[in-house]
Order: sequence, then structure tokens, then C-alpha cells
Amino acid sequence: MSLLLHPAPPLLLGATLTFRALRRALCRLPLPAHVRADPLRTWRWHNLLVSFAHSIVSGIWALLCVWQTPEMLVEIETAWSLSGYLLVCFSAGYFIHDTVDIVVGGQTRASWEYLVHHVMAMGAFFSGIFWSSFVGGGVLTLLVEVSNIFLTIRMMMKISNAQDHPFYRINKYVNLVMYFLFRLAPQAYLTGFFLRYVGQRTLGTFLLSILLMLDVMILIYFSRLLRSDFCPERAPTRRQKDKFLTE
Repeated sequence: MSLLLHPAPPLLLGATLTFRALRRALCRLPLPAHVRADPLRTWRWHNLLVSFAHSIVSGIWALLCVWQTPEMLVEIETAWSLSGYLLVCFSAGYFIHDTVDIVVGGQTRASWEYLVHHVMAMGAFFSGIFWSSFVGGGVLTLLVEVSNIFLTIRMMMKISNAQDHPFYRINKYVNLVMYFLFRLAPQAYLTGFFLRYVGQRTLGTFLLSILLMLDVMILIYFSRLLRSDFCPERAPTRRQKDKFLTE
């Protein structure tokens, strides 16, 4: 099938424009006073609102896909469902939107790690989107969005200066549990799968290389999360406040 006749381009474009429209709508919502006073925090807040919406939808959607097509847990390369395929297209559209948002917002330098992550994620998703293989693997990677719901709440509370709120203290423990269940565990499972088949599939080797780089990034983020929330005396100083990550 030629690229012009493939259903993926209009799906990707539709998803990307949907997130762009969502961002414009969310920008109309009132801002916390601590956020409103700082243009950088305002941009972050709007960016995180879109990320939060994506995490809720795609996280629940990924769980439903696995429930409806449980063979995705085993047949990572060949398992396929229309719902799973649309989910991968939907999330790829989000990553395209967020990449553009970061660049247009002038946050390329502060958010370069996010850009690297997005490029790798899109590279992996496109294998499922255009070659219809590893759609199950794409769905499993999107289980991470369940964890991102709580991670995004944490980040939004931090930039709105609400770290002393009781909900922040509750969320940091929930976030830690979800990080293990829906980020570290699926990533370890997928890495083990691809390591077993690394010599048998060219595309699998390509995806493994992406997965290993994502493994490194996830472990770095995890160390930052632990340091910031549970060892605050070792957290970075305020000179790094412009860094758009999980500090």
C-alpha cells in the first residue's frame, strides 16, 4: 500500500490537530496565581494540562486494549486489534504535537531530553503504524501513561508551589507505586522480550535499541524522582529551575 493510500497519515494528522485544539481550549482555563505570574510556568502549565489529558485517555485505553486482547501480553509482535492500532496513532499524534509545542514555545534547550524521548517513541510507534507489527508492544509501552497521570499531577503541584499540600504527600507515594507497576515493570518485560529475539528480526533489533535507550532515561528519571521527593536534601538547587523534567 502506498503512503498516500495508507490510513495512518490522516489518523496522525487528525490526532495532532486534536491535541493542538485541546491546548487552545485549555489555555482559556484560569491559572493558579503562582503560575500566572511567570510566563515560563504558564507555558509549562498549559503543556502539562495537555499531557494530563493524554495520559488519562491513553492510559485507560491501553488497559482496555490489554483486557480486550490479552494475547498482546504474549504475542507482542503479531497481536493486533483495531482499538490498539488507533491508540498507537492517537499517542503518536500527541508526541508530534508536544514536540512542536516545545520547539515553538522556545523550550528546546530546557526540554531536550523530552524531545529525544519523543523522537524515539515516534520511531517505535511508526513500526506498528506503517508496518502493522509490534502493535501489541506499542500498547504495552502506553501502560506507562497510567503512571504519568500521577507524575503529571506531581509536576503541576510543584510548579504551582503546592508541595506542602497534604494531597501532594499522598500523591508522591501513589506515584511511586504506579511508577513501579506501570513504568518499570512493563519496560523490564518488553526489554526481556526483545533481548530474546534480538538476533531474529531486523525490526526487533531496531526497537530493542530504542528500548534500551528509553530504559536508561527511565532509570535517570526515577533517580531524580526519588532524590526530589524522598531525599530533598540531595535535590538540585534553584539554578536548575528551568529544567522541564521531574525534579
